Order: sequence, then structure tokens, then C-alpha cells
Amino acid sequence: MPEPLYDLVVTGPIVLTGDPTTPIIHDAVIAISNGRFARIAAATKETGPPLQARRTVHLPGRVITPGLVNVHTHANLSMVRGVAEDLGFAPAYTPGIPQGHMVSEDEAYAISRLGALEALLFGSTLINDTFVHADIVTPAMAEIGLRVWSCGRIHDVDFSGVSLGRWEHVDAIGDRTLQDALDLAARYEGRSDARIGVQLAAHAPDTCSTPFLRRIAEAADNAGLRVTTHLSQSKVELARIRERDDISPPELLDEVGLLNDRLTAAHCIHVSDDDIARIGRAGIHVAHIAKGNATGATIAPTHKLRKAGAKLALGTDNMHADMVEVMRWALAVGRIQLGAVTPDWQPETVFEMATMAGARAMGLENEIGSIEVGKRADFVAFDFRQPHLTPATNPLGNLVHVAQGRDVELVAVEGELVVEDGRPTRVDADLIRREATDAIASLWARARGH
Repeated sequence: MPEPLYDLVVTGPIVLTGDPTTPIIHDAVIAISNGRFARIAAATKETGPPLQARRTVHLPGRVITPGLVNVHTHANLSMVRGVAEDLGFAPAYTPGIPQGHMVSEDEAYAISRLGALEALLFGSTLINDTFVHADIVTPAMAEIGLRVWSCGRIHDVDFSGVSLGRWEHVDAIGDRTLQDALDLAARYEGRSDARIGVQLAAHAPDTCSTPFLRRIAEAADNAGLRVTTHLSQSKVELARIRERDDISPPELLDEVGLLNDRLTAAHCIHVSDDDIARIGRAGIHVAHIAKGNATGATIAPTHKLRKAGAKLALGTDNMHADMVEVMRWALAVGRIQLGAVTPDWQPETVFEMATMAGARAMGLENEIGSIEVGKRADFVAFDFRQPHLTPATNPLGNLVHVAQGRDVELVAVEGELVVEDGRPTRVDADLIRREATDAIASLWARARGH
């Protein structure tokens, strides 16, 4: 039987598969057909003649990984990059800087494409994004080439007052934000061949009234949708929920029906032992924001959460999109908490969090997250032909301890090369940067005026 004609063949790299049965392949040959991995093996003298393909890419000196899965980000918040990190609190709660309710549709379009492009160039092949004008930004980000799960933030609080300490819940705001999210899901979820999807983005326990949280849980159940939220991210949130409901935020989400294994909750920093046990019993996915939280002088109790049963994945959250850097921070802050280097908190631990654990949080573990025959061909090539990545005695150790997103040379999504030689193939990166710069300047001018 003749060898098939593949769409793409990659030869020569080291492959970190993310598959625990065969975690690393040296001098690999990867063949792709119809957007999926069709063959993955080490090259040998007995391999026979070269595989026939419409295109062959030879990548010696590179390390290939599964596409990185960023389960919690806000592409538009590059608008406060380099500023919000030093204010000590999330942008939505901070006066004097651009706020989501200030962003126009055109500005959201331009800025979100900058954030999505950054994520793609740094090796993320899927982002789970929430912010504003999701109907506009979702297809705009997907056009760049990566998989985009997106949803407008769902809340019934009037955000124009939150940064000033005014908490006013308005039914009309909740009606609109929830319906917009359900409309987006009806448009894309299950209809885009896993290129675009929706998780209902309940913003946070303190920005959603208790009756509204129940409505979101009911809507998610009725529509068969997963939910993403911020949870126990600040002392303000804890105090607000304690005053309003006389319970903790995890208790509240449990009470309204949102604390379950279809929830991805970012942060989970300020949690008691009882909260941790509750979170673990529910088996939620925790989006560990290792770098962002540490920048704000906080660390999530990752070891306690994992031991209790929570599933840890990784997200970049605000201001940057480098998942390689997030892996490194997750490894480091975890060891700081333990005060030791342990066998169960190693580079492979955080690598799994950035790949397969992220795929599970998105409900896509059978489709992406590892390089295995039959899965969708999402992968990233890091250029290890550089002094800081030499020698490659332990490629995974180099990746987590030394590499950066800037070392990404090539990115494929569904077998399509959407980044080559570190540049996007679908869009003009310089144009995206210029348009986003202009939009952000306009926003800052208005914010200063306020």
C-alpha cells in the first residue's frame, strides 16, 4: 500500500509530546493530514524513504511542544500594560485608569487583536478571553489564527461606580450581559469546528448579585455551557460577600450551583481551609495566575488546592501573554510555598498545567493539549539554537527554566502554519500594533479627563 500524501511533514526536532506514555521524541518526524496528527515517530535508518507531503519543514535544533492553552486572559487589558501591575489591584476596581465601560467597539477591536497576536506569537494556540464587546472582538481575534474562546463579562453591577466604591446592581445590566453571552454562544459554540467557543464569563461573586448568579448557573445548565469566573481574588471581594451574604465566595458559588467540575475559576487566593476543601470536593478547574498574583504580592495555595482535588491550569490574566514565563513563575512560587524542591512539583508539573490541564478545563482534552495521533495538529516550535538554550541536555528543563515566549519560531493551529520565523502569516503585525497604539492613546486621554 503506497504511503499517503500528507499535508505537512516536520522533520528533525525534539518533541515534548505531553503524552505521558511517550513524553519525548528525539529527531522526530511528524506528519499531518486534514488538520490532525497522522504520524509521530523518531527517525531511524529503517524508516524508509522520506514521507511525501505537500510541504516539508526541517527543524533540527528546535523543540516542539503542544500548543499552549491559556485558560484565563483579557486581551484588551494591554491598554493598561506597565501601569496596572503597580497599583495593587485589578483594573476594574482601580480609579484613574481606562475602564472596560469606557472602551468603544472600534477600540476593543483594535486592542483585542494586539492581545491575541501577542498570545499567538508567544505560543498560545487557544485563549479563553473575557472583557467587553465580545461579539466584535471574538471573530477579530480568531482571524489572527489561534483558537478563541471568548465571552463578554457577565455582571449586573454598574461598573462605572465600582472603582469609586459604589456597588449598585441593576437588573437591566444583568439581563443585557447574560443575553449577549447566550447569543454569542448560540452563534459559535459547537458551530466553529473548535476554532471559536464560549464559556459563560460570570465576572465575579461581588459584581454579580446572588439572584443573578443563580440565573447564570441555570442558563449554563440549560445551554450545556461551561462557566469561567474570578474567585476569591481580593480581600475586598471577601469582605463584600461576607457583608452581603454572610458566607465566603466559594460557599456562595456552591450555594447557587456554580461550584462544579465545569467551572474554571481564576485566582483562588484568599481561601480558608474550609474553602479549599469545598473547592476540592467540587473538582473545579483553578486558573492559576502565577505571575500576575505574585506581582500583586499574593500567591494562591496551589499545593493545598491540588491535594484537595482542584485541577490546576494556567492563565496569564492581565498585561502580558507569555505562558512560558507563567510556567516558570508557577514552578517558582510553588517551591517558595513548600520551602523545598520536591519530586511532585517539577517542570513536567507546570508543563502539564499549560497544556493538557488547560485542554481539560476547556472540555477539549480529546482534541488538543498533547501531540498524539488523531488529535488536532496544534503545536509550537521553540528555537533552541541560541546560547541561553544550549545545551539541551534536558529540553523540558530548559523550556521552563530558561526559555521565553520570544523564542517561539513557528506555530501551527490545525496544521496551518500561522507563525513562521517568528512572524504571523495571516495578518500584518505592524498594522495591528499601530492601530492598537492609537486606540489605547485615545482611551488614556479620556480616562485622564474623567
